[in-house]
Amino acid sequence: MTKMTAGQALAKVLESWKIDHLYGITADSINNTVDGLYQERENIKYIQVRHEEVGALAAAADAKLTGKIGVSFGSAGPGAVHLLNGLYDAKMDHVPVLALVGQSATEIMNTNFFQEMNQDPIVADVAEFHKQVTNAAQIPYVVDEAIRSAYATHSVSVVILPDDLSGQEIDFDGFKTSALASVPQKPVLDEAQVEDVARQLKAAKHPIMWVGQGARRAKDAVIKVAEQFNLPTLSTAPATGTMPTDHPLFMGSRGRLGTKAAFEVSQAADLVLFVGTNYPFARYLPDNIKFIQVNNNLADLGKQRDADTTVLADANEFLTRLAETGVTREETGFVKAAKQDKANWNTWLEKLAADDHDGLAAEGVMAAIKAAATDDAVFGLDVGNNTEWSIRQLPFNHSQRFAMSAWYGTMGFGMPAGLAAKLSYPDKQVWSISGDGGFAMVMPDILTEVKYQLPVVNVVLENKALGYIGHEKIAAGQAPYGIDLVGADWAGMAENMGGIGFKVTNLAELKVAMDKIAALQANGNTKPIVLDAKIKNVDPIDTSFVPVDPDSFDAEMIAGYRKQYAVDEATQPAFSTLLKQYKD
Repeated sequence: MTKMTAGQALAKVLESWKIDHLYGITADSINNTVDGLYQERENIKYIQVRHEEVGALAAAADAKLTGKIGVSFGSAGPGAVHLLNGLYDAKMDHVPVLALVGQSATEIMNTNFFQEMNQDPIVADVAEFHKQVTNAAQIPYVVDEAIRSAYATHSVSVVILPDDLSGQEIDFDGFKTSALASVPQKPVLDEAQVEDVARQLKAAKHPIMWVGQGARRAKDAVIKVAEQFNLPTLSTAPATGTMPTDHPLFMGSRGRLGTKAAFEVSQAADLVLFVGTNYPFARYLPDNIKFIQVNNNLADLGKQRDADTTVLADANEFLTRLAETGVTREETGFVKAAKQDKANWNTWLEKLAADDHDGLAAEGVMAAIKAAATDDAVFGLDVGNNTEWSIRQLPFNHSQRFAMSAWYGTMGFGMPAGLAAKLSYPDKQVWSISGDGGFAMVMPDILTEVKYQLPVVNVVLENKALGYIGHEKIAAGQAPYGIDLVGADWAGMAENMGGIGFKVTNLAELKVAMDKIAALQANGNTKPIVLDAKIKNVDPIDTSFVPVDPDSFDAEMIAGYRKQYAVDEATQPAFSTLLKQYKD
């Protein structure tokens, strides 16, 4: 047997799982673990962040972007508590993350020592797997078990490590069982159910498809089924890009992050084929819509809405087999109207983007990013109005990808996600997009991007307000109290930290800045960039409820909505008007 410290054995376990980097801040209660990482520094990189929360958020983003487990660590006490925000994000988005948490040395545990605390109850809610090791020899075995659990449960594992144990010498030669040997079993597909779904789609008058993250790796099959059955297709916001965003059959997302077309088309549907999603707002769709749900998790079938037909199946396998049935549907007036509704929406966004007469519009910044983004660009998206603008306009029509804080919705996610993306995809163009509220929470870690030469383009949309919350106050008839923010020279701060900063206030300045960014990227720039976009504070259109249909809403409500968001009837007619135009 080979002699080594338990900390080094821990690092070797991480390597066996193909983990090549992890995030954290060292401290006296985890120094021996970090020393084990030092012994394996040729194979696994320790990324020193400036806040443990940023490290945990970056680990969650790693898992979302790559499908591989993300890893972060923190000290006993405050370090462990700081990790919680990122761990809850991973838990609620069902991605595998491992947290290594320091603890006081065993000889001083239970003596009320400095920073000593019982950490297991703190992590019990967030972590599916949580154990504190009791001797040095356990460390590699418990860490290996924790990783297996995180993969198996798509959740968080926490291992608590008394620091003296990590520094003790043990015998360790690795494990014979392959780290990546266990492959989740797919449900057995019922061929009769596939044929039944095909018949139901064929018989429906206004069928649509709605895909979620479970269909993300089924992109080709999604496109094939949408085209073969002529199905207007929606995605959940986190699954944006599962179908190319510029495909004429792709309607976007329904909800506040969505589009007018997605709301109207889903309201008019008579059958919805839900694939790979546990969409929580399905319960609010009209009661007369037939509901077919396909999911590989039995517990999710019928969870959000009682389903007429349920299919326990892998999304890609199901959709591939559905296309192979050979059943087709013609392009009806419903489909033509849906395509027109989406095209009208895109034209409207382009008009907003081109208008800066009373200040720079966020849509204009998004349009500039869209024009500059490569076909394989990676995006880290923050939470707030910036998420709405990003989901609606960024290009996810080739092999672009993104990470967002979908279910947990924590501000400050965007910049750590961009940092993680550049580490995982060093040869790809990487952007983070944040509001000034979220960016202010984590911006000191621009120093981390400087230290590790990570040329992420960090876009800050500064409107000096918590805009997303501002909309909720408007909707509730409340005063805009507590949402105003003090602005800052984010570009100047980036420069002071060793990065590159550009401040823009109009489209002309934006173009100059984007040209300079393109030149920097072409010449191998290694510094992070902050694009400080001073935008006008405008409440973006709320598409969770689009009352413009004269057949369903009264004239006063329609006029109020159209006036509030400048949605004129000539360029954005109601979907019901388009249906009549196409004689559906």
